[in-house]
Amino acid sequence: MKAVTLSPPPHVDVVLPCLDEARALPWVLARIPAGWRAVVVDNGSTDGSAEIARALGATVVHEPRRGFGAACHAGLGAARADIVCFCDCDASLDPGLLVPFVRAIHAGDADLVLGRRRPRGRGAWPAHARAGNLALAHLLRRRTGLRLHDLGPLRAARREPLLALGLTDRRSGYPLQMVVRASDAGWRISERDVPYLPRTGASKVTGTWRGTWQAVRDMSRVLQEAPVGEGAAR
Repeated sequence: MKAVTLSPPPHVDVVLPCLDEARALPWVLARIPAGWRAVVVDNGSTDGSAEIARALGATVVHEPRRGFGAACHAGLGAARADIVCFCDCDASLDPGLLVPFVRAIHAGDADLVLGRRRPRGRGAWPAHARAGNLALAHLLRRRTGLRLHDLGPLRAARREPLLALGLTDRRSGYPLQMVVRASDAGWRISERDVPYLPRTGASKVTGTWRGTWQAVRDMSRVLQEAPVGEGAAR
């Protein structure tokens, strides 16, 4: 009997948090897989990012409250597809890499798929950002038992279960809170290697040691949260 090849479902939304990414947007949006919808969440850009995204065919959502988590969650709220993906909008990650992530979710092989960043090119992942990521991965392992190597932004999951996690962080801790609450809920979480390119423009979060450790501090607070429902059970 001939094997059936599973194709990605036609309805996938890709949430792209955006703050002054006018230079990167054409590259990123050109790599959205055919049939998928790009949801660009403008987080207060002053360089015309929203207008460029709209002209290139993306759905644009405005989130005036600053913060990576605020932008991501606004995009999740605006999503309508069964499967939602997240990707940075700075050209460091190719959204086309999300196709196997979506296949895994669609096939029921995983509930949350994360991209493990593998730097390509000088300056793709500065030492301070990598150190902060390693520290968080270690703390996450202690908190959840998950043996993940990266807490990067490239990820995919089903929309309704994501909304049911009740994510509350609106700053740098949002990606970590998603993983922690998914783990507490018994989700199957997997990791896939993805190439990580030098970003276009300066990072708003991990461009400096100070910014990196501010993000680590935000995320450390997430790790100190009790599992959802634990207080009520007591």
